[in-house]
Amino acid sequence: MLVPVKALPGAKSRLAGLSADADAHARLVRALRDDTLRAAREASGVARLLRIGDSPEVEHDLLQRGRGLNAALAEGARLARERWPTDGVAALVSDLPALTAVELASTLAAAAAQATGFVADAAGIGTTLLTARPGAAFTPQFGPGSAARHGAYATALPAGAGLRQDVDTAADLHAALLLGVGPDTVAALASAIHADGASWVP
Repeated sequence: MLVPVKALPGAKSRLAGLSADADAHARLVRALRDDTLRAAREASGVARLLRIGDSPEVEHDLLQRGRGLNAALAEGARLARERWPTDGVAALVSDLPALTAVELASTLAAAAAQATGFVADAAGIGTTLLTARPGAAFTPQFGPGSAARHGAYATALPAGAGLRQDVDTAADLHAALLLGVGPDTVAALASAIHADGASWVP
């Protein structure tokens, strides 16, 4: 499982307006990631997680080497397939605080029956998960409008609401809160509310 992780302070810039406190923003972004990664680690069907980002602190700093997101994911998949050739590959966005291990496992089980598969985000525009079986083409095309691009060659996979609800804006965060978010996001929001007041609750 490949998980792209963009370094702070640039990550999740559209959420920065929720607070004037840069530290609170950083805590929230990390919490979104940590809750996503926790669910992925606990999901059956996930053999290992490879974080791909633009910081030397990340296991695979492919973005730091001048690659865009899609090229970095493709390179990460190539490296993973060289090391674990019998494994499928998947790319999961890192801002899914309402994701549960059960729903991710269910979608991955469905993905095993498809050469390539994808999950569109809640708006039906972006993509939260892209999968490929061993030997199948893995061609990430994340970015605005990616659901249509992935849908041109991959099968739409069944997915729970937590796997579809990524968080880019305050409205997205509100929608995730209604679904129920993980403990790190809860703690980050509680800390921010204590510091900044109720404006942090969308």
